[in-house]
Amino acid sequence: MEDRDTGAGAPEVGASSASPGPVGSWRQSRPTESRSADGQAGNATHNQKGKPKKRRKRRRGRKVFARDEAHPIGNRSPVPGNASSTAEAAKLPNSVVLPAVAPARHEPGAHRSPLQELPVFAALDLGTNNCRLLVAVPTRHGQFRVIDAFSRIVRLGEGLTANGRLGQPAMDRAVEALKICGDKLRNRKIRKARLIATEACRSAENGVEFLDRVEREAGLKLEIIDRQTEARLAVSGCGSLVERDTQGVVLFDIGGGSSEIALIDLSGRRSPRLAHHIVSWTSLPVGVVSLAERFGGRTVTREIFAAMVDDVANRLASFDGRDRLSHLKASPNFHLLGTSGTVTTLAGVHLDLERYDRRRVDGLWMDRDSVDRMVEKLVGWDFQQRCANPCIGADRADLVLAGCAILEAIRAVWPSDRLRVADRGLREGILSELMADDGVWRNDGRGTA
Repeated sequence: MEDRDTGAGAPEVGASSASPGPVGSWRQSRPTESRSADGQAGNATHNQKGKPKKRRKRRRGRKVFARDEAHPIGNRSPVPGNASSTAEAAKLPNSVVLPAVAPARHEPGAHRSPLQELPVFAALDLGTNNCRLLVAVPTRHGQFRVIDAFSRIVRLGEGLTANGRLGQPAMDRAVEALKICGDKLRNRKIRKARLIATEACRSAENGVEFLDRVEREAGLKLEIIDRQTEARLAVSGCGSLVERDTQGVVLFDIGGGSSEIALIDLSGRRSPRLAHHIVSWTSLPVGVVSLAERFGGRTVTREIFAAMVDDVANRLASFDGRDRLSHLKASPNFHLLGTSGTVTTLAGVHLDLERYDRRRVDGLWMDRDSVDRMVEKLVGWDFQQRCANPCIGADRADLVLAGCAILEAIRAVWPSDRLRVADRGLREGILSELMADDGVWRNDGRGTA
């Protein structure tokens, strides 16, 4: 599925991030809240001669968030590799990133950092448009902190609609990105990981053949998940954005090759896992890449845009479970929740951001009129105007209107006064489920196993 991966915001206080750099290299920035063993932060300690021990202080800060010792993944089950950082690494999920766990006291001869003592989990999502990786450690109950991330637009599904097969250039791009992910993960001691592929590999004639190549060349064994699993993981990744008084939610994930929609009924007793409340779901075999390839993405007239909306609306008309939330649609505690590059782009344009900032977008509420205005604005822009917008850029300028068309078809079926924007999705859902199943939050809620 498609996340918002262009412009990265800075991580939350205390979060470790990978700075943008050349492929194959990465470094961790020193967290704002890094503290020395004596609990002091930011003030240089002085020796007997009154000279600050700045060099020693900096070393301590690095030790607290030191990179984990490298461990090959050959002796573990499907664990992906480790890769270089891009702008995604700076765009760490803010609502799942918490301040650093307080450093343990340094005993003589002991140099293990708190993050090294926590179990490490990884999630990789190879979609129709993007290849994305998150590596995280659990923190307080139900939460985790991202310690490494990678994202690259690979357009694996390019030409798939017309040919039914993955093209050679697209596969080459994806393999190169996956090699980076493989290197990243091999350099970490991973407790559990899940590596998934979605619509492009699911529908392509040569999808399985391609994944065999990935295993040979990148050392990663990916699983092709079905659409129901994809919908469930998207819901699991957005649980913390559904507030306690919410009664009903239509969650949608507009991907590159498919769009997942889940109807969630929370009017009864609420379970800790949002996915347990799914009463109906569907997966449309249409996403921003496939729709743009059929109707055109660069030059989109109002007539072409309307035709795209009608195409998606016809697909939704055959969704038998579409009315399962009819009893809640009039409630003020019913709303839409969108997780995809389309809605995060709309939010960025709505906020008139000079650079996409995940911290301002993730969790943002938009009312009906604001969404109407943003869709109208984007439909009115030509290709160059879309390219020039910092929240769209050249990589997405030919896809964003197809996403808007899918959004409009969804809004027509489930009209709501409010839309909440989620800059999160499958990877966060994978991490949440891996950690919950492993029991890391079971005892004291601090993320310890």
